[in-house]
Amino acid sequence: MKKTFLFLSIAALVMASCSSDDDSPKTEVPSVGDVLQPTVGGPNQPNQVFVDLSTGSSESVNRASWDLGFSSGSDFRVAINGSLKMAVKKLETTDITLPQTADTDVAVGGGTTLASNGYVDNPTGVLAGNGSGIGTAIAEVSATDSQNKVYLVNLGFAVSTVVPSVGSVSTDGDARGWKKVRILRNGNGYKIQYADLASQTFQEKTITKNADYNFTFFSLTSGNTVAVEPVKTKWDLNFTTFTNYLNMGGGGEVTYGYSDFIVTNMKGGTKAYQVLNADGVTYENFTLANVVETNFTVSATDQRIIGSNWRSGGGPSSLPSIRTDRFYVIKDVAGNYYKIKFLAMTNDAGVRGFPTFEYKLLQ
Repeated sequence: MKKTFLFLSIAALVMASCSSDDDSPKTEVPSVGDVLQPTVGGPNQPNQVFVDLSTGSSESVNRASWDLGFSSGSDFRVAINGSLKMAVKKLETTDITLPQTADTDVAVGGGTTLASNGYVDNPTGVLAGNGSGIGTAIAEVSATDSQNKVYLVNLGFAVSTVVPSVGSVSTDGDARGWKKVRILRNGNGYKIQYADLASQTFQEKTITKNADYNFTFFSLTSGNTVAVEPVKTKWDLNFTTFTNYLNMGGGGEVTYGYSDFIVTNMKGGTKAYQVLNADGVTYENFTLANVVETNFTVSATDQRIIGSNWRSGGGPSSLPSIRTDRFYVIKDVAGNYYKIKFLAMTNDAGVRGFPTFEYKLLQ
């Protein structure tokens, strides 16, 4: 009997020990660095690629898989897919059953559409604003239904399948057409009504906020929510095509489509700043002691710190290339610091859409 009791006691202790080990929290050890090649997909740049530096991992999604992003924050904001050059215009009606016609002025254009028209989201990534190019192109969804107007939606362009000359890109495929949408609140979530322009009936779906993500994404083509961004604490950089503002001097800012663009996960808490070699420090000798916290300030309200600044687009007599006179410092959500330098934007054959970068943990 004593032997049986002793055996059972030892077994219980072993099981308790195993249970304790299994239940203990796992501490994530950040990656010390690597060389990564985000799968942008070549000169048509079909993919948006989300990179998590702390794990050295990435996730890619076809950029034409979604149209609208419904904010999970305390606000009620809806973003449009700028990677497809989508554009929207608020109409003066709340009746989505009324037939509408396309308006060709509602477009990103090639440097001729004024940003102040308010047809696209402000490229800083700041959602709040009163329109006219500030904040989201779709106004904040009101708790009062009568204030939520119908929007004319230019769906932009499909991903191109044309093979361009070496060193060039071809990102815009066929026009995707038009929709009309109206968005309402639904408790702490959203309700979307959408239809073809001529339709006198509409479809309606509800969208639930998920606090683990920056947005819940929706496809007007499939009528379903779709997975796009990873959990908001699990990515730092997004390689994408992008609708930006371009300053034309006295002509003001215009909307313009960019390829080879990189945004930071500003909403998730990732911060960044640029360092020029001319400032007296190089990538190789930059250490944690060189980090200047105040330099991160701008990136708290602008996701374009890297943007297109890491490369030159080329011209009639020159191919695109990376800028070797600069590198970037990244602070992720967990407080890890990294330095990043870009090594390539093409493959060995000079074909664009194959970026390569190196990063190292600062410790």
